[in-house]
Amino acid sequence: MDMDVITLLLLAGCGLVAGFIDAIAGGGGLLTLPALLAAGLSPTQALATNKLQSSFGSFSATWYFARHGYIDFSSIKWSVLLTFVGSMCGTLLVQQIDASALARLLPFLLMAFALYFLFSPRVGNQDSHRRLGHIAFALTVGLGVGFYDGFFGPGTGSFFAVGFVALAGFNLAKATAHSKLLNFTSNISALIFFALGGNMVWTLGLTMAIGQFIGARLGSRLVVKRGVGLIRPLLVIMSLAMSFKLLNQHYAWIG
Repeated sequence: MDMDVITLLLLAGCGLVAGFIDAIAGGGGLLTLPALLAAGLSPTQALATNKLQSSFGSFSATWYFARHGYIDFSSIKWSVLLTFVGSMCGTLLVQQIDASALARLLPFLLMAFALYFLFSPRVGNQDSHRRLGHIAFALTVGLGVGFYDGFFGPGTGSFFAVGFVALAGFNLAKATAHSKLLNFTSNISALIFFALGGNMVWTLGLTMAIGQFIGARLGSRLVVKRGVGLIRPLLVIMSLAMSFKLLNQHYAWIG
């Protein structure tokens, strides 16, 4: 697919902004998917190419958090493995069936997550009591959210973050860092199986990936410096923004 230089630069800029938002609160797909569709890609090509460019952003954020000691790889290894498996299964399944029923339910789940992040006393700077062991967490949140990301995708970061806070007892900065690792895992898994299906537009995906990488580095740096004071309001805002966008798309209640 041939694109002029201006379009490629605009897509790279879109990737940068999306990577910045994703590193902090998730929801960058609100920008990148419409941009890819506007560039002329089919829905399947847009989903596949979005996984390519978002993989660079989630890798950049994961790398930064890991270098600053926010990720405990030994405690999350089972979640990484089962997230990969779940995303693989979801990616293979979505190419066979219609995901519209899940799309209609999702905005209400995201609204519930926004309220949780806004009002729950468990969301803070300190770790709290862990409710699930490492393997149980991997089998539920890792496998389940990984499957969801491969199958559909919007709001994955919110799903992972609320799982780490509510079930693993993580503080919000630590939950955000570990969410990026699992999000990178699910992105890579989906990317592999979308690419095998021949749906990738490599030029656009790699162009946006440059912006994603830079934006994610800037966003993760802010998380390390500002912590909950920055993450919590952005998680609420992005969850609500995704909710209203999906409500408008699937129910035409807005506008």
